[in-house]
Amino acid sequence: MPHEPQPQSPDELDAEAVRTWSSLALAALGRAREDIDAINVYPVADADTGTNLYLTAESADRALDDAFAQVTEGTAAASLAHAVRAWAHGALVGARGNSGTILAQLLRGVADVLGEPGATGTGAAGTGPGGPGERSSGALLAQALTRAAEEAYAAVSHPVEGTMLTVAGAAARAGEAAGAAAGTAADVARAAYDGARAALAETPGQLAALGRAGVVDAGGCGLVAVLGALWQALSGQEPAAEPVRGRAVPVPQTSDPCEQEEDGPAYEVIYLLEASDAAVGELRERLDGLGDSLVVVGGDGLWNVHVHVDDPGAAVEAGVVAGRPYRIRITHFGDERRRGRGERAQRAVVAVVPGEGLAGLCGEAGATAVLVRSGEVPAVPELLDAIRRAHAREVVLLPGGAELRAAAAAAAEQARAEGVRVAVIPTRSAVQGLAALAVHDPDGSFDEDVVAMTAAAGATRYGELAVAERQSFTSAGICQAGDVLGLIDGDVAVIGSGLAETAEAVLERMLGSGGELVTLVLGPEVPDAVAERLEAYVQHGHLAVDTVTYRGGRYSAPLLIGVE
Repeated sequence: MPHEPQPQSPDELDAEAVRTWSSLALAALGRAREDIDAINVYPVADADTGTNLYLTAESADRALDDAFAQVTEGTAAASLAHAVRAWAHGALVGARGNSGTILAQLLRGVADVLGEPGATGTGAAGTGPGGPGERSSGALLAQALTRAAEEAYAAVSHPVEGTMLTVAGAAARAGEAAGAAAGTAADVARAAYDGARAALAETPGQLAALGRAGVVDAGGCGLVAVLGALWQALSGQEPAAEPVRGRAVPVPQTSDPCEQEEDGPAYEVIYLLEASDAAVGELRERLDGLGDSLVVVGGDGLWNVHVHVDDPGAAVEAGVVAGRPYRIRITHFGDERRRGRGERAQRAVVAVVPGEGLAGLCGEAGATAVLVRSGEVPAVPELLDAIRRAHAREVVLLPGGAELRAAAAAAAEQARAEGVRVAVIPTRSAVQGLAALAVHDPDGSFDEDVVAMTAAAGATRYGELAVAERQSFTSAGICQAGDVLGLIDGDVAVIGSGLAETAEAVLERMLGSGGELVTLVLGPEVPDAVAERLEAYVQHGHLAVDTVTYRGGRYSAPLLIGVE
């Protein structure tokens, strides 16, 4: 159940105040979501800033509720440090887009101060519970807002004024002034809110893209809503005015559709990363050379990486070099920029794929990819988020495995309730998804497109090679640990000792009933020589059959085979 905000004393900055702030901020962003989306023109006019901020705040609020629920089961009350750390962590793992990633770092900055050992959030200046000299709640909050702005600026590779960062900096300076004047936490919050609103109103004069469109910065508008919620949580008073809004102005269009596309990279890549501080420093340099809008937030071994690039595979590979990337999301800006012109894409494809290389391949084909480890099942919220990110009236969902059908069906049902027409094609392997993508026709009728994609997937037999982890009974006999298992349409058909030999046996069986095209998807540890051997094997024994080979990348199976 959603948390019911509780009134706070203006001097009381505790765990319950943070929880109330979170609930009010989520509600405020929910109310302003569409308005903020409508004025989103920078850095990419993709009309999703309000949505990204809301989803980030939703993830943070959910983590905070979970933290309170865990404490409730025990005997101790939730501490301020416990609450702000849980809140910031929830924002980090659920951050969406450029604005959501910056919001996550702002909350981390707040947590770095309020979560310090011994931090207290009560008492007037100089008269806290520990006696004279201890920081007052107002001074503590002012310091937290300043740290938040500093960390947000540091997280962005090339900070630009007239953006969310400018608004955060102005809020911090106003809050510091109020704190220095012995103001209460509510006084500091009100000063920060007013400072942010004033800074937001000036953003069109600081950034040319905003001035041309006649709007204020969308991310800054969202931050004003969050700061208004902070003041409301501490004072019990609703903000006197809604966040300053600009007018929604479509991006100017020309007669040439190609000229309507803004200059800049074609893809947005976001992933969580487990890596050391040193490795992240090197990652920043590498990604900075690949694209723009680079934001890396987090710390203590867990990071959220956001970048706009033309080569999504290289961006993911940079993460692999640095550590362990996961929850990788790749979005093509073609549909996003259409959204920025006030349009909603008619149709999009969302594909679940087990491998970074496959995710990049789907992204290049214009699909929204959901990356999972081989055998992993994504949660319903993750699939629903991918459908929302596709931002289309119609979505074709390719689950890529029988075990994913229930989650795909549940996500599709929720998306339909939001007005999106969704069809789930029961693909049982990534190679069936590739076959469906190959015949996808976004300009044809939805029903005909779904039928054609379903037929292409159904006409593709799929095979997979895996290594047995233990002795086991299979449909092809008893296997020992380390044996290579050749699966056809989900059943073990061949047990062998070597990858290439077993793959040849699988191919022979699959091609026995005919075929025109063989698709090979190689895992990260499989050498190119194996692909060359299999291509030669197919060419020698089946002259009329073509072969295409892809690299599945990290997390993919040793070998996937498709026969169409």
